[in-house]
Amino acid sequence: METKLEQKQEELLEQQLEQLEEALEKEDREKIDELYEHMHPIDLAEAMEEWEEEELERFCGLADDEKLAELLTEADEELQVELAKYLSNSRLLLIFSHMQKDDIVDMLGNLRINRRKQLVDLMRAGDRRVITELLGYDEDSAGGIMTTAYIALDGRLTSADALRKIKEIGPKTELIETIYVLNSQKQLVGTADLRDILIAQDTDTLRSLADENVICVEPETDQEEVSLLVSKYDLNAIPVVNKRKVLLGIVTVDDIIDVILEEHTEDILQMAGVSKEETIDSTIPQSVRRRLPWLCVNLITAFLSSFAIKSFESVIAQVVALSATMTIVTGMGGNAGNQTLSIMIRGIALGEVELKKSWRLVLKEALIGLVDGIFMGVATGFIVFCIYENLYLGIIIFIAMIANQMIAGFCGALIPLIFKALKQDPALASSIFLTAATDILGFFIFLSLASVFLPFLR
Repeated sequence: METKLEQKQEELLEQQLEQLEEALEKEDREKIDELYEHMHPIDLAEAMEEWEEEELERFCGLADDEKLAELLTEADEELQVELAKYLSNSRLLLIFSHMQKDDIVDMLGNLRINRRKQLVDLMRAGDRRVITELLGYDEDSAGGIMTTAYIALDGRLTSADALRKIKEIGPKTELIETIYVLNSQKQLVGTADLRDILIAQDTDTLRSLADENVICVEPETDQEEVSLLVSKYDLNAIPVVNKRKVLLGIVTVDDIIDVILEEHTEDILQMAGVSKEETIDSTIPQSVRRRLPWLCVNLITAFLSSFAIKSFESVIAQVVALSATMTIVTGMGGNAGNQTLSIMIRGIALGEVELKKSWRLVLKEALIGLVDGIFMGVATGFIVFCIYENLYLGIIIFIAMIANQMIAGFCGALIPLIFKALKQDPALASSIFLTAATDILGFFIFLSLASVFLPFLR
């Protein structure tokens, strides 16, 4: 439920947006600047997603480069591409001068290859080298999300000299609280806090103030692993170094937050067999193309469940109560399996699961299924006995419930581990395969028991 403060903020934003649209129609540049100063760029970027092309074009023509730089930094991929249509290459280069290198790379990655190449070719040699290097890294790696806007100083500098350098470089950097200390070979040897430099003696060297226990990653490191390190060691940034320990860039905590949100969203979608590229704004053909393959897989598993039931048609025909009770076994198995699946995927994502020791987890989840199955089996068996007044039907569902709960725990732990061993995302449609296992085996066990006890069920 929204608080009164949130409601007031939304009402104020709506008023500001209405006034901004009026100012755009009148081409009142001063009013646009005034309104922009009282708005958060992210709020405006989200609102602009609903604007018509004419409004976007007019805004690009009236807003200054710095404002457009802030908007492009906050905008999503589609809006970045849309705004770029109304900006010449020379204008974009001016806007890029107000953006961090990693944000520029992110935007360039969304543009057509020809446009991207034109922009990179027009850049100054130094910028071109950095941008080209960043574009060469996988977008989901440490190199793909790192920024080059940091302060790195020679460890032989005194604190007084370092402060002068910091004042000179500081306005152009993304992070100023942590100073990266280098040796004469430009290798990272430690980090120094700005606070420690400020209170140090003027003659103290940076090397003497540096903490040499530095957590760092290589540019090929997966962004998810980077986020785990930042979270584990409570870092505000993590340096990216090459094989020779030469500092290439840093990954800041704001980028890590984006990574965590991205990975979380990806896991949720993939557990349901949905592509991470799909959004609520995806077109119908895009959504169909991305969902249909996994629905086809689901259809195959559904037919397998159907065949398991079909093989016991004669048994079901003789005891109609079986058709009403067998879904209880499979339904509870699916629910229990999803509980295990969620725990396992979270553990894998947080780096808490090692493949070599994972058999213990599989055994543990199977034993949890045994215990849960006994409790659920007793309750279900008693209720079924009371409804149908048949002790053997109660015993059948009691045994089947225990067996399928153990299967659910076993498969719920094993399936994501198999995906991990195959170097695939453990969340990749795991729920589809889990449901198939609990349904097929659940029906088979329940109906097999029913066929054994058939003389007592009539």
